[in-house]
Amino acid sequence: MAADKNLSALLDLVIQQGGSDLHLSAGAPPIVRVAGSLVPVANAKPLSPDDTAAMLKSIVPEERWPSFVQNEAIDLSYAHQEEGRFRVNGFRVQGSIALALRLIPNQIRTFTDLNLPSLLETFTQREQGFFLVVGPVGQGKSTTLAAMIDRVNETRSEHILTIEDPVEYLFPRKKALIHQREVHIDAPDFHTALQAAFREDVDVIMVGEMRDYETISAAVTAAETGHLVFSTLHTNNAAQTIDRIIDMFPAEQQSQVRVQLAGSLLGIFSQRLVPRVSGGLIPAYELLINNSAVANLIREARTHEISAVIQTSSQDGMIDMNRSLAELVRRGEITVEHAYEHAMDPKTFERYL
Repeated sequence: MAADKNLSALLDLVIQQGGSDLHLSAGAPPIVRVAGSLVPVANAKPLSPDDTAAMLKSIVPEERWPSFVQNEAIDLSYAHQEEGRFRVNGFRVQGSIALALRLIPNQIRTFTDLNLPSLLETFTQREQGFFLVVGPVGQGKSTTLAAMIDRVNETRSEHILTIEDPVEYLFPRKKALIHQREVHIDAPDFHTALQAAFREDVDVIMVGEMRDYETISAAVTAAETGHLVFSTLHTNNAAQTIDRIIDMFPAEQQSQVRVQLAGSLLGIFSQRLVPRVSGGLIPAYELLINNSAVANLIREARTHEISAVIQTSSQDGMIDMNRSLAELVRRGEITVEHAYEHAMDPKTFERYL
């Protein structure tokens, strides 16, 4: 379905300006996020409720419109001509329709392109286990995960399954066989699609987001039973991620989940996109690698000690967020002020400068 002409022109503008997101709401002009900052489109008039309604209706498949009417919100992906895809969320605000659209570039970038540590590649070559990419909304988790899946796709003759809501990056077939299932179109929910994966001769599974107990439980089970599983969570660091996973389970199951997670977890990568002195954004990151010391802390419910293990285990490949920020400052990539904004512990960060 072709987009409304006004919407199509705005999507072109996002691509031309190197933007990441487009916001459309009644009573305000269109707004583009560029390098982390929101910028109103120059000389654009405020949109009317009819404008935003027409824009959303032009890209929502007719069979899915009743779902939006019922739920007052909808997630979908939209392919904009040959230039890119957008992840779209339509929602109601005080009776009118608003849209948030995020650009998904056609080309999947490499670890080098994204300024990510090459060590991430080692996790794409594991036979089984659980690897998580975490961070707040809008910090590049999906892009990092896409780089990891594409590396699997390039190097392994195996079956990759992605379960997403909606499908974001499209992976061309390379060395692997790859299938991408979209929640609400190809499966009713993440959990159901994950359960079906056990019967689909899958080697590698990517779960777009772990939102509930059932999905997390199925993902952990998949990692224990010979699958390599990648996923994301909206958490701030490795220790918080482990606590969030365990807290999703009933109290009587948490001890068992700790044992499962201690055995199946490969690592947790947390990232932040920081404004770059030269323009654009650059990632700072934390990497937890699950070794015997970390596994013991998980089993013994001592996750509050994990951050200290990361800080003292750089020789094992672990990366501390404060150290990562300090290194970016020393290289002149980011300012000290921006580094402080993202530091997990400002006092510890100071010691690295």
